[in-house]
Amino acid sequence: MFRNLKITCDQATTICDKNQYSEASIKDKIRLYIHLMMCRICVKYTKQNTTLSNLYKEHSQYCKNQKHYLSVKDKEDLKALLEKNKE
Repeated sequence: MFRNLKITCDQATTICDKNQYSEASIKDKIRLYIHLMMCRICVKYTKQNTTLSNLYKEHSQYCKNQKHYLSVKDKEDLKALLEKNKE
């Protein structure tokens, strides 16, 4: 019965990645949590992966809120460069 729930570390990391994006099934989640009870390395991987994902989400939200635009001088320089290359 429990043989079906036992997974390798490679499988655990794959399930961990899926779980962070809500793609893991209930069975996979159970298998992952059983594995995490026995494997300290995978616990550390899960924590690091979660931290990196959260940092990326925060940074991407910050970037989305920033206004990105060219100054008037930069626009004129770009137009001049385009005209020069057009010839």
